[in-house]
Amino acid sequence: GSGGFRKRKHDNFPHGQRREEKENVNPSSALMTSFKSFQLELDTRHDKYERLVKLSRDITIESKRTIFLLHRFTSAPNGEEILNESEVKLDAVRRKIKQVAQELTGEDMYQFHRAISPGLQEYIEAVSFQYFIKTRSLISVEEINKQLIFTGEEREETTNTTSNSHDKQPHTWSLKVTPVDYLLGVADLTGELMRLCISSVGNGDIDTPFELSQFLRQIYDGFTFIGNTGPYEVSKKLYTLKQSLAKVENACYTLKVRGSEIPKHMLADVFSTKTELIDQEEGL
Repeated sequence: GSGGFRKRKHDNFPHGQRREEKENVNPSSALMTSFKSFQLELDTRHDKYERLVKLSRDITIESKRTIFLLHRFTSAPNGEEILNESEVKLDAVRRKIKQVAQELTGEDMYQFHRAISPGLQEYIEAVSFQYFIKTRSLISVEEINKQLIFTGEEREETTNTTSNSHDKQPHTWSLKVTPVDYLLGVADLTGELMRLCISSVGNGDIDTPFELSQFLRQIYDGFTFIGNTGPYEVSKKLYTLKQSLAKVENACYTLKVRGSEIPKHMLADVFSTKTELIDQEEGL
């Protein structure tokens, strides 16, 4: 009837007949051997993918902690200590990336790119933020890739009681950041620079917002050359980049026009209020 369940094709065969067909399958046949090898290959690939996801999550967490630490640079009495501590944290992140490079040895990186991309983007954001604080410039993708070349000793898999230090072979691992990951990390950097602008004004630093405004304008001009011809993720982050630039330019405008009217200890509150109004107008 119209309200009944539709009978499936395999329901026409008795259950006993299907059980007999399964029992008649030869597990040592060439077909079953091939499928078992496919199963082993897929299980190995899935396990590696999960390990890379966990490493990427650890890289993301440690990179975020480095960014939070670097935001204390403007208010810390000794900025060199903050930079040294951030370098130690980034070295720990690079050790995690070394594990990623070891996992990808002999593999096509793009097959596992989705697993490691979030962590790499966060690392690029952290290392470019530190580089900007040091040099007031943008780190290049070539410089980032130079930092991701690792050397070490590769242990022999066979365990031998007579093995010594000569059994360990020197080996080099490397992981190259893709252009898309680099662009996405730089786009996220603009949000941290916007926060750096607000905190700098709160600490009485009037020159930093104007430097950041010019720097962000150059980054925005570079992204506009890509436009909609680039990857979807890059064009999607262009809107957020534009918002960060607008907030920094609004801060510079307030400093230039009304800086003498507003006390320095109230400037940060004025900027925070104006940025909230901008977010409400844009529907963020």
